[in-house]
Amino acid sequence: MSNIFIIHGAFGNPDENWFPWLKKELENIGHKVFVPKFPTPENQTLENWKNIFVEYEKFLDKDSVVIGHSLGPAFLLTILENLKEPIKASFFVAGFLNLLGNPIFDEINKTFVNKNFDWQKIKQNCEKFYLFHSDNDPFIPIEESENLADKLGVKSLLVPNAGHFNKKAGFVKFELLLEEIKKELI
Repeated sequence: MSNIFIIHGAFGNPDENWFPWLKKELENIGHKVFVPKFPTPENQTLENWKNIFVEYEKFLDKDSVVIGHSLGPAFLLTILENLKEPIKASFFVAGFLNLLGNPIFDEINKTFVNKNFDWQKIKQNCEKFYLFHSDNDPFIPIEESENLADKLGVKSLLVPNAGHFNKKAGFVKFELLLEEIKKELI
C-alpha cells in the first residue's frame, strides 16, 4: 500500500477534473490517497500552500507517489527539495516552471516559479518522474513541458489534443495516467 497525493493547480480544487475519479480508482486497489485543498486564487502563495501541506508531510515515505496538475508540479518540486528520504515517483501533468504571460495567473503563481530550484536535490528525492503534456494546452506552452523535462532529465509524454487535462478538455477520467501509476505500484 502506498500513500498517494494529488495536488490541484491555481483556481483548482480536489473535486474537479479527474481527481475524484483517480482517487477512487487508487483507493479501490488498496492505496491511501490524499487530495489537499489549497487556497486559490485568494491567498495563493507558496508559503500558504506549504503551511497546509505540513500536516501531510508525515505520510510521505519511500513508497509514496505524488501527482500534480498545472501549478501542482511546481509546488511539488519545492516539497521534493526538502524531503529527508526519497519517494517512489512523481507524475506531473501540464506542469511549468515560469510565468506564462497571463497576468491573472502570473500574479498568483509567481511565488511558486520565481525561484531557483535545487534540481540535484529534487532528483535525489524521487526515484522516477513522469511528465504529461498536450499539444493544444491553452495555458501551458509545449516549451514549458520540454523545459521541465530537460531539468529533470526525463522525456515527457505528449498526449494529443488533451488541452489542459481538465474537465473542459473532457478529462473527468485519465486512464493513461492511472495505468502509468499502476506500473509504479507493482
